[in-house]
Amino acid sequence: MAAAEPKPPAGAATARRLARSCWSAFWDYETPKVIVVKNRRLGVVYRLVQLLILLYFVWYVFIVQKSYQDRETGPESSVITKVKGITSSEHKVWDVEEYVKPPEGGSVFSIITRMEVTPSQTVGTCPESVRVTNATCGSDEDCVAGHLDMLGNGVRTGRCVPYYHGAFKTCEVSGWCPVEDGASVSQFLGKMAPNFTILIKNSIHYPKFQFSKGNIENQENGYLKRCTFDEVSHLYCPIFKLGFIVEQAGENFTELAHWGGVIGVIITWDCDLDLPASKCNPKYSFRRLDPKHIPASSGYNFRFAKYYKVNGSTTRTLIKAYGIRIDVIVHGQGSFLCDWILLTFMNKNKVYSHKKFDKPEPSRAPWPRSWDPQALPTHLNVSKLETGHPCDWAVG
Repeated sequence: MAAAEPKPPAGAATARRLARSCWSAFWDYETPKVIVVKNRRLGVVYRLVQLLILLYFVWYVFIVQKSYQDRETGPESSVITKVKGITSSEHKVWDVEEYVKPPEGGSVFSIITRMEVTPSQTVGTCPESVRVTNATCGSDEDCVAGHLDMLGNGVRTGRCVPYYHGAFKTCEVSGWCPVEDGASVSQFLGKMAPNFTILIKNSIHYPKFQFSKGNIENQENGYLKRCTFDEVSHLYCPIFKLGFIVEQAGENFTELAHWGGVIGVIITWDCDLDLPASKCNPKYSFRRLDPKHIPASSGYNFRFAKYYKVNGSTTRTLIKAYGIRIDVIVHGQGSFLCDWILLTFMNKNKVYSHKKFDKPEPSRAPWPRSWDPQALPTHLNVSKLETGHPCDWAVG
């Protein structure tokens, strides 16, 4: 008697059934079923939702955001500045070459309005400033010879000497003497500073749209010599008075000139390039950039020195300058019709499409000038022949 065949494992049978089921379902055709509910209240809610979606796209997306436009932010920009004017202090008359730093005329520059001048400094020994930590002393033992304080004015000699004024003493240092606060003289240059004029020449370029424009348009000779900026009548005369800039930034000129500060001149070029170029105009705004309400970081000052020779020895005048720093900041965006609108709605969309897209023609053998449809195989049913081209028949 033949032995019974072994039964396949249950897991294998399950796997085969699953495979057959998946294979059968692969060839199934599915179509959604639509149920129409005759309910007016539900229909009103449904139509309101559709209306809200439509309003969102028409009003917000297209009208407010103008999403049908292509955009480019951050234009390429060039800024050139020039300051003019003279002023006087208690001791002399100052011109542009002395109170504008740096003199190159870039987008960031400073106008000096107050100076603390320490004249005739030479290399030698003198008392350290009382503003330096641990500079005051009672005897030589309080001063360590060779000690160098990074916030001080020189290397300590180890001696405790009387200060420039008063009854106290400070450690002696070797460096440029006398130190700054020991012999400085304050000079205020802000008397005529509100009338200084600042020319700000700005040119922008949107490379994506090949659009360029500048903030000076009038070609009349001498126009810039007799105009100052006015948002209505002289928009393209970018000559601003320093007092006007400070006033527009909401600051007090006397206080700002005494302690210094940073004012931003912001030029915005938001251009809808669907409109004529004359509609693309700069907008100016002004605001203070340094945190004036934080005493530790408000104000603006810097130091520089002028060197010269006296009896063969090097001498310098140290100047601590307070001033108004001007930062010219340019930003904006250009927008233009999207390509799909040009391709779809313009009268010359075929010309635009031909220029935008290159369609290489594939090389193929020419079709015979004459051909006989009867020569086709008998199982092909030629239902339509219009052009004589083999792509114009239907196979049944």
